[in-house]
Amino acid sequence: MSSPAERYAAARRRAAQASQFPALDEFALDLGFDLDDFQREACQALERGSGVLVCAPTGAGKTVVGEFAVHLALRGTPARPAAADGDPQAPARRKCFYTTPIKALSNQKYHDLVDRYGAEQVGLLTGDNAINGDAPVVVMTTEVLRNMLYAGSATLEGLAYVVMDEVHYLADRFRGGVWEEVIIHLPASVTLVSLSATVSNAEEFADWLVTVRGETAVVVSEHRPVPLWQHMLVGKRMFDLFHDADAARKHDVHPELLRYTRDTVRRLELGEGRSAGPGAGRRGPRWRGPMRPDIVDRLDREGLLPAILFIFSRAGCAAAVQQCLAAGLRLTSPEERAEIRRVVESRVTAIPGEDLTVLGYWEWLDGLERGLAAHHAGMLPVFKEVVEELFVRGLVKAVFATETLALGINMPARCVVLERLVKFNGEAHVDLTPGEYTQLTGRAGRRGIDVEGHAVVVWSPETDPRHVAGLASTRTYPLRSSFRPSYNMAVNLVGTVGAEPARALLESSFAQFQADRSVVGLARQVQRNTETIEAYGVEAACHHGDFDEYFGLRVAIADRERAIARQGQTQRKAAAVESLERLRVGDVIRVPSGRRAGLAVVLDPATGGFGEPRPLVLTQDRWAGRVSPGDFTTPAEVLARIRVPKHFNHRSPAARRDLAAEVSGTGLDRHGGRRGGRSRQAVGEDHTLSQLRTELRRHPCHACPDREEHARWAERRRRLEKDTEELRQRVAGRTGSLARTFDRIVALLTERGYLAADGGVTDAGRMLGRIWTEADLLVAECLRRGVWDGLSPAELAAAVSVVVFEARRDVDERASLPRGPVADAVDETLKLWGEIEADEAGRGLTVTREPDLGFAWPIYRWARGEALAKVLASGHEMDGEMPAGDFVRWSRQVVDLLGQLADSGGASAELRSTARQAIAAVNRGVLAYHFST
Repeated sequence: MSSPAERYAAARRRAAQASQFPALDEFALDLGFDLDDFQREACQALERGSGVLVCAPTGAGKTVVGEFAVHLALRGTPARPAAADGDPQAPARRKCFYTTPIKALSNQKYHDLVDRYGAEQVGLLTGDNAINGDAPVVVMTTEVLRNMLYAGSATLEGLAYVVMDEVHYLADRFRGGVWEEVIIHLPASVTLVSLSATVSNAEEFADWLVTVRGETAVVVSEHRPVPLWQHMLVGKRMFDLFHDADAARKHDVHPELLRYTRDTVRRLELGEGRSAGPGAGRRGPRWRGPMRPDIVDRLDREGLLPAILFIFSRAGCAAAVQQCLAAGLRLTSPEERAEIRRVVESRVTAIPGEDLTVLGYWEWLDGLERGLAAHHAGMLPVFKEVVEELFVRGLVKAVFATETLALGINMPARCVVLERLVKFNGEAHVDLTPGEYTQLTGRAGRRGIDVEGHAVVVWSPETDPRHVAGLASTRTYPLRSSFRPSYNMAVNLVGTVGAEPARALLESSFAQFQADRSVVGLARQVQRNTETIEAYGVEAACHHGDFDEYFGLRVAIADRERAIARQGQTQRKAAAVESLERLRVGDVIRVPSGRRAGLAVVLDPATGGFGEPRPLVLTQDRWAGRVSPGDFTTPAEVLARIRVPKHFNHRSPAARRDLAAEVSGTGLDRHGGRRGGRSRQAVGEDHTLSQLRTELRRHPCHACPDREEHARWAERRRRLEKDTEELRQRVAGRTGSLARTFDRIVALLTERGYLAADGGVTDAGRMLGRIWTEADLLVAECLRRGVWDGLSPAELAAAVSVVVFEARRDVDERASLPRGPVADAVDETLKLWGEIEADEAGRGLTVTREPDLGFAWPIYRWARGEALAKVLASGHEMDGEMPAGDFVRWSRQVVDLLGQLADSGGASAELRSTARQAIAAVNRGVLAYHFST
């Protein structure tokens, strides 16, 4: 306990702070908890009139600082010191905009602020909702504020504070540039409150904020209000990752965990070795980690629920729930089950019964009633919202989620489980970064509920505990700008401030700020490399002759040999492609390499399609799928023929088993003999190569006894020269890089008539300035050429879908289209895209993404009123029907673009009317529910 004197001193300090920061004292009284030091420091900076950047871990309470800005606006405190001639007795009522990166966060924050300040004081503006937009406090997505700034909206009058929640989103590859646009364009009178996750370059970001926004205080807190304990689950045993906090700081893994995992790996390796003996053929013992139901059951027994179990696959999340149901897990009481059913039924009343069946409603409800659920982007939005609500209320105990949940709304848990440390990023399987690991595990530990949070990594033989310790202990999550000029941005900037000032504004972006800073370090490295190259040159000198000339001959020989090898590889691939194109149904072939090596029968030759042939085959191991030329090191040879039933269903296990038995019954050798090897031109037969080798042998340095030592130094110098040249190019590319890109965009827009020769914006340019989509120029060109005129509402929805949709994975076959006007409009769109792509490539600009036809059929059928089951089945998906969540998300994007067409001054009256009809046709069923919330 403190002494009376200490308590008196503390009371004096509080009184002094209250007199110095009266608004903060008033705000803190209503909170119901004491402010942390970082929260108090940031709020004091705000009350002094400074902007503020707050970086703190997930769940630390950063939003309190944003809410204090709301309090200041409603209190009427001027954001900046009042002018000398102002009336200090009557400060003007000011506004605060609270921006978030996603609509779900906006909706959540809107409801929080309404609960505190009342509905008349708070508004909401997102792409879907507009509620009380003239209120003194408005919650909105960042894009809405960006659009207001370009349009010069009257709503901006009286704006004093802007809170940018989750400002680290400016690193987002697709949307991050919007944050920088807002920060740069906000009036100087607006005080900016930036709330970010913990980033390692907070000072750099703050330095940039000072240059563009003026005084900005930086408040960084690494402290988690709820301590996080790290564990590893190895089989049935749970280990602490670190022995204590001191070991965690040093990255020292718990010795018992290291010993146990090493012993386990050794036992697995020994088992595999034994299985390779005489009479083998059986594989050694494979590691089988704990089953998902067992993990949940264990967490339940140890009091670690509610938990989020991250599985980086939508299908994996759904399978995990089914596995838990099959295992008979039940985590809820009868009272909880009744409440869950009541909540669910109240939320889905607007969805037609036949659609609920298609959406797997009954299986989903069964899982919820047992306290289990999946959460991923493929789910219907209302299903996700129900899961979130029930989890926050403690009714759902275990959620299997993809990593998108970590970026979404507030869903803290007592425990977080990571099944793997590898995820698919849309292109390849990649390791989790320390920043991603911190973000995922940051969900563990609920402030005011849990004494501590727990993060569990499920061990497998590929998982090194020391690697996990590095992820858990590293705070390297640097903020990297993703900002780049777009066509829409260019016409808006030129129209608002003029071409030259627009160029200067771009150079004040965080992207250019980082590029210019990095140039300093790169230039120093170039200087150091140059000095080292000179030293290597001295070591490589030879008294027999010019060693540079001799080494040049060696390099030329190596280059020529590689070129010949590449030529042979190209010829082999061409032969493989040609052989696959000749295949017919029933041909038995041998796949020579890869995971599917062995005999296979052709089910579908896939001829006449686009790109390389990818025949559908069934292997004798009963796997059915498509193979590509990359699977064939030699041309595919037809070894035999068998009869394939006319309506063979390769998805049927029984059908696959019977036909695979026939393949094995041919008696052909599974692997075959290696015959003839790879045919290629003998290296020695190349005339150029022979000549180079003759020159090499005649060179005086060839006789030097220290020739190989000289060559090693020359090789080091060559590599360093190559690296240094790349560094020089990076220096040249980064200096003024955004301004150069902007100049190229302006030139292209001028040539196409969106900007006038004198730098003004044309009518077409003003139309482009109101198109907010990734393919903005392509949409504008379609409007100018009348590509979408004369279409029906359903046809228009299908035609515009190709410029917004993007498949999750590349599909080789081109999607089919509704015949007639839709196909004609899409063909015309593709032609326009080809023209734009050629223009962009010729000017060195990032090429506009090619239109994707994969959503045309689903949205066409939906807009025509067809059933949801038929619509989802018509998606151009590799793995069957389109997930409902994807359908709703892409439909929303189509509706958003149709709304822009309906309001576009560049569209004909007929097209605007059709767009409105198309919106009405799409907004039904599951879409009508979504747009009503």
